[in-house]
Amino acid sequence: MLKKFLAEFLGTAILVTFGCGAAAYGVTAGDTGDYVGIALTFGLVIVALAYSIGNISGCHVNPAVSTGMLILGKMTPAEYCGYVVSQFLGAICGSFIMFCFAIGSSIPGFGTNGYGEASASKIGVGGAFMTEIILTFVFVFAICGVTAKESFSKVSGLVIGLTLTLVHLVGLPLTGTSVNPARSFGAAVGAAVYGNTLPISQVWVFILAPLVGGALAALCWKFLGSDVKDDPAPAAAQAAPAPSKPKNKQKKRK
Repeated sequence: MLKKFLAEFLGTAILVTFGCGAAAYGVTAGDTGDYVGIALTFGLVIVALAYSIGNISGCHVNPAVSTGMLILGKMTPAEYCGYVVSQFLGAICGSFIMFCFAIGSSIPGFGTNGYGEASASKIGVGGAFMTEIILTFVFVFAICGVTAKESFSKVSGLVIGLTLTLVHLVGLPLTGTSVNPARSFGAAVGAAVYGNTLPISQVWVFILAPLVGGALAALCWKFLGSDVKDDPAPAAAQAAPAPSKPKNKQKKRK
């Protein structure tokens, strides 16, 4: 169990460091940033993590994903609590690394999420809340589907990474795309320590909305995918007769 928690801690720290780092350093004064590059960075980090720690913890690195897995019965409440705590601590660690990057330099932020004046599109709080619910729903729903069959395991990391890239492409100009409460909290903590307290005052939206979206996705999949089962064995294997046990030959008595 401890190894799973450590894997989630490390994975979330890496996600915040590289994903939020791309968002922070990819923005220049007077520019909205390279949204494609930022989206690809988040997606590629998840692909790398999925194939490195996926076999250890499942590579949730996101409380919204863990919430979905809890609802689907794929983890116990005790595991869920351990995962979420590990993810938030990992995100804070990632923000600390970001803070170290920021020492002696002038960067526009820590890849934080926001609405109103903190949003590139000046989206309101209601719009930001709905945006995060919808984006997280799509992301977690895709995860529920691609992890439902063992036969998808070889491509699941790629599918999940590309889906995260997709939702970032849509959400970056709106809210900065959270879909991950731990990622948002870690970035907001880093910004607050650096002197910008606006993200931490708005972070409740990016904690609550993704959790709602993840829960709705899991409930929807639980209903729609209830009959989905893993691929059966090939027909040839089913038709093959079971190997017979060799019979012991009795020695003839003279």
